[in-house]
Amino acid sequence: MEPSSGGTTSAARAADVLLEFGRRSSALGVSEIARATGMSKAVAHRILTTFVECGLLLYEPSTRRYLLGPAAATLGARALDVSPLRRVAREALVELQRATGETATVSARLPGGRVYLDQVESTQEIKMTVDLGRRFDLHSGSSGRVILAHLSDEEQDDLLAQPLQRLTATTIVDPAELRAALRVARERGVCRSTGERQEGAGSIAAPVFGADGSVVGSVSVCGPSYRMTDDACDRYENPLVAAAQQVSRALGYRAQNPDFVEAL
Repeated sequence: MEPSSGGTTSAARAADVLLEFGRRSSALGVSEIARATGMSKAVAHRILTTFVECGLLLYEPSTRRYLLGPAAATLGARALDVSPLRRVAREALVELQRATGETATVSARLPGGRVYLDQVESTQEIKMTVDLGRRFDLHSGSSGRVILAHLSDEEQDDLLAQPLQRLTATTIVDPAELRAALRVARERGVCRSTGERQEGAGSIAAPVFGADGSVVGSVSVCGPSYRMTDDACDRYENPLVAAAQQVSRALGYRAQNPDFVEAL
């Protein structure tokens, strides 16, 4: 039975509310949810109450704010377990971490953003780690920007038309400057970043493609910026690209470029 337009709208509103918690790292109030989603406080409150009743959210009476509940954690953990990208990337991440000595990660593309699916942490005492399952924007950091660089012009235009959040002093938020950086990343096949998403961190990332040829995520190497120098990134580039190509091929991607096949 096909859902009515009213039902579809209600489901979309509920999804918008739940997804907003994935974009934030703190508890949220009714007013914040209403502003972020463009719905009335009454509608937002009804949706929040429903999610509390089914365990997707928790309500803190002392602060009158909401946060993700145990049912949401169960869904998130299950999503990671069944992710094909996470599954096929694991071996490549292990090999990449051994080759570089730094933390290796894999990210999946989301509408307008990305999420870390897995990581193999560096064995060094001082290292970088990432928050699995947390949504990040595409414009900041190498893992996101290399995905953005391989989206269509229309998708890039839509994202760059929105306000771009400045996370650090070096986050690129000027659309013209960002477009130039995207061209470089697409031409080189890799993207480098220093302190754009997190101060003191450096990374280099390469895109991962699905069977239909579209970009579905990225693989990266990240570490403290004092170790992620240009020379270090130069050394890491070949094993990184090989890892991304290995994952892409496991997902069914076949590039027209013969160099891609030879590298595998």
